[in-house]
Amino acid sequence: MYPLICRPTVANVFYIGYRLKEAFRVRRSDTRLALEHRSRFYTELWRDAASQLGASVEVLGNDILEIRRGQVSTRVQQNSTAIDRLVDVAVAVNKPLVHRLLAKRHLRTPIYCEFTLNEIAKAAAFVEGSASKCVVKPANGGGGRGVTTGITRTFELMRAAAHAAVYGRDLMVEQHVRGDVYRLLYFDGVLLDAVLRRPSAVIADGKSTVRELIRLENEARLEAGPSLAHALISVDLDVQSTLTNQGLTLSAIPNEGVAVTLKTVINDNSQQDNFTAKHLLCTSIIQDGAAAVAVVGARLAGIDVITPDPHVPLAESGGVILEVNTTPSYHHHYHKRDGSYPVAVHLLPTLLANGVAEQHTTAA
Repeated sequence: MYPLICRPTVANVFYIGYRLKEAFRVRRSDTRLALEHRSRFYTELWRDAASQLGASVEVLGNDILEIRRGQVSTRVQQNSTAIDRLVDVAVAVNKPLVHRLLAKRHLRTPIYCEFTLNEIAKAAAFVEGSASKCVVKPANGGGGRGVTTGITRTFELMRAAAHAAVYGRDLMVEQHVRGDVYRLLYFDGVLLDAVLRRPSAVIADGKSTVRELIRLENEARLEAGPSLAHALISVDLDVQSTLTNQGLTLSAIPNEGVAVTLKTVINDNSQQDNFTAKHLLCTSIIQDGAAAVAVVGARLAGIDVITPDPHVPLAESGGVILEVNTTPSYHHHYHKRDGSYPVAVHLLPTLLANGVAEQHTTAA
């Protein structure tokens, strides 16, 4: 697909980025339907929460809902609410800044290196000197966009950097941390819910290629509506890297019954990949998560923790706090294989208590 380019130059990386953009083009109709499912999911959960409180809901447009009880109202837009302060969101999306703030509190974070495409040689030196595989990602943003795992060589780094640069000029490369991903949801310093989030996987039928299995999985998600998943599986570099680690390619036909892990990045996973995990976490990890939320200053935040053993402190297991997410997704809390946690039901009383009171004016 690419010419043999070994030197990590900006021109070479831009060329690879152009080819990647063409290779990863997604059908617009599928993307549009997935976004409609996401919109419906949030509208329904806020309507349900409002109903339980005896509040009314008015659709204002652009996924903005006005929820009113008596003379007090609040507005929400999917997972954005009045709880989210703009400055806290700005801090949280800046991953290197969050790493530095957490390190000041002696909280464990991955070893990383910041770079731009002009500094690709610096990132290459980091990868070559790393004791483990690496992860390349945009330094700002979230949702797993532009993230590629399993990086061990310079050319892999160049492809991953080109992919990540689509989402911003500032990039970072981290050493991969062994373990499972746990999402801890905090509100005002209290742990509400925790979810073990495993990567997306499909079971081979013995006749379909991996690419066809991904297409079938995405079709199942679109047909099921918002309950199964809140996103489609995008065939990106992380898919290719994850398949390579299993000795597979997109054109391979795995044996029937084989479980094929599609991505290492867990943002595109489904209900079948999420499990209740609050009871698994030791006190130390819960306290570390609360401290991370306090560092960012957010009232509502989802903390991503990677650890091979949630029963022991991160320092003992080699685990880390990966990210602090403001405006966290609600989907994996509502739709787990073994239950549901109604996030909006717990947030709405506070939103209304701090809402805007209706003001009556009279003409002179």
